[in-house]
Amino acid sequence: MAINSNADQPDNNADNYSNKNADNNGQPVFLILGDSLSAGYGVAREKNWVSLLQQRFNSKKLNLRIVNASISGDTTGNGLVRLPAALDEHRPAWLLIELGANDGLRGLPLSLLRSNLKKLILLGQRSQAQVLLMAIRIPPNYGKKYTQRFNALYTELAQETGVTLLPFMLNNIALYPELMQADRLHPTEQAQKIIMENIWEEIKGIVAAP
Repeated sequence: MAINSNADQPDNNADNYSNKNADNNGQPVFLILGDSLSAGYGVAREKNWVSLLQQRFNSKKLNLRIVNASISGDTTGNGLVRLPAALDEHRPAWLLIELGANDGLRGLPLSLLRSNLKKLILLGQRSQAQVLLMAIRIPPNYGKKYTQRFNALYTELAQETGVTLLPFMLNNIALYPELMQADRLHPTEQAQKIIMENIWEEIKGIVAAP
């Protein structure tokens, strides 16, 4: 679901976030709970799309701090174990959930994936964070039916829970070998800026809203 907004140059006004959660320093937090795609597997930390997004926040004078709670190899089950403590510690105003690829690559039951993702969403909502769910796509390793049901699950969950659905970050990237690492699963350093720009276009109307 695209976010349509022209709010590309918001004012640096702390009052914009007065009704949102904030960390102990009063700074609104954008928490990312993800796997290797957000942890920056194979890419220097400062070149990862998450670091580039923080730079974009800074350049737009958005008083937001990104906390990247992403770990390579994580499943939705791992995320469920880690998220409560991250919410308690950081009290994020926004929570981006980017998980499920490793569940799918391991062929885990889709009923478990759906249950875990919904629990993650509800945890974020109960903490008063605005939750964003990133769609995930996987190769057809386990057949067409599994892959189609996997892909549809994210749209269904977003509609059911009312969260914002972001397009998969590797859309229009995974098809280009020069933008993917040798494993064909992780984006290269060259792709990180493209990913950041795409995500920024989706979220700018949310993070800049009063």
